[in-house]
Amino acid sequence: MKAIIIGSGLGGLLSAAKLSNAGYEVDVFERLPIIGGRFTNIPYKGFQLSTGALHMLPHGPSGPLAQLLEEIGVNVKIVRGKPVSVIRIPRKRGDTDYKYGHKDLLFENFRTPFSLLNRIKLIYYVISTRKNPPSGKSFEQWCKEHIDQDWTYRISDSFFGWALSLKGADVPVEEAFAIIENLYHFGGPGVPMGGCKAITDALAGVIRSNGGRIHKSSEVTGLKIENGKIKGVLVNGEEHLADIVISDIGHAATSHMIGDNEGIAGMDDYAHTSDNLKPSAGIKICLSSDKPLIGHGGVLLTPYAKRVNGINEVTNIDPELAPEGKHLTMAHQCVHWTDMDDLENEIELGLGDLKDIFAGKEYEVLLIQSYSNEWPVNRSPSGADLNNKTPIPNLYVVGDGAKGKGGIEVEGIALGVKNCMQELMIK
Repeated sequence: MKAIIIGSGLGGLLSAAKLSNAGYEVDVFERLPIIGGRFTNIPYKGFQLSTGALHMLPHGPSGPLAQLLEEIGVNVKIVRGKPVSVIRIPRKRGDTDYKYGHKDLLFENFRTPFSLLNRIKLIYYVISTRKNPPSGKSFEQWCKEHIDQDWTYRISDSFFGWALSLKGADVPVEEAFAIIENLYHFGGPGVPMGGCKAITDALAGVIRSNGGRIHKSSEVTGLKIENGKIKGVLVNGEEHLADIVISDIGHAATSHMIGDNEGIAGMDDYAHTSDNLKPSAGIKICLSSDKPLIGHGGVLLTPYAKRVNGINEVTNIDPELAPEGKHLTMAHQCVHWTDMDDLENEIELGLGDLKDIFAGKEYEVLLIQSYSNEWPVNRSPSGADLNNKTPIPNLYVVGDGAKGKGGIEVEGIALGVKNCMQELMIK
């Protein structure tokens, strides 16, 4: 059996490695001269910066991605941060920013700023909603009905901004509760030693060791479809035949490749739905410092910043990601769809946040990266993902446009790949 993978992002490489382990003949076609997509490293001034993800797996060594890597036979050490997360709040109650100082709460103490009544409500809802999660509205709408307090919206926007590059108003409540359930089940984040590239390089090694081929600078420009069935792909006008094609470029781009194939059941609805997905966008600001800015390997959530949602300092776990004596800190901020036309202003607001968050500390801005349009945070916003199937038999989609339920970022990609493999009956 022959499988072709379009794109060598994390979803594509996971799929290719899994299929090659199962005995498939595998070819991966990647349009860029590098593999990994938004999940690899770029060397810059002696630092190992990430192309997208924050050198961090949201559920560390026990999450869906770590489990799938183990199944595939990838041996990458993943170290969970301690503490897993800290929340930075203003020093004085009533302040709405960090200009007059701050103090830090461990994530497990996130209930502290709530009123006594809302703390009691939280206990009740945590228990009652685990068996009967709500649905049919946004997480923000649910909060307004049940736990209406300023802190509710600040902490949820900070968490979802860091984890999904979305605001609470844009996260379906059922997806939010699935994410919360996964946090209880799998735990908090961890750093892969060697960064994102350690994982993607190891996956490429598995594929090649099984006889698979990875073709860089080779863009798939079309699909070969006959009688409503996938037969292969076109690369620079040349046909490559396959029994299965898995696309790691999202549903919208895959739908455009299918084109006007009249008579295929469900094609019109698929094309319309795919084109109406709104990719989530974000900005990452990479900092260099001689001394630690955070001092731990977990996530620093910043609910009182204007734009920055969360920050991590991976060199507290893996010093090799920076030159000797230096630290690498990365701040992420959600860019809401309404602010997409003014990225420069969003960046300035983020830089202003960092001055307040790290007041009195010295650092250098290494690189500012924006993720939107054709290079987004997620091709499909979490909670709106389509499943892995397309209207064309044996043509599937994986990656950040087909994440599994409750999966944060790369964990969602892993869940989506697992779902796809189940469709193909690959164990």
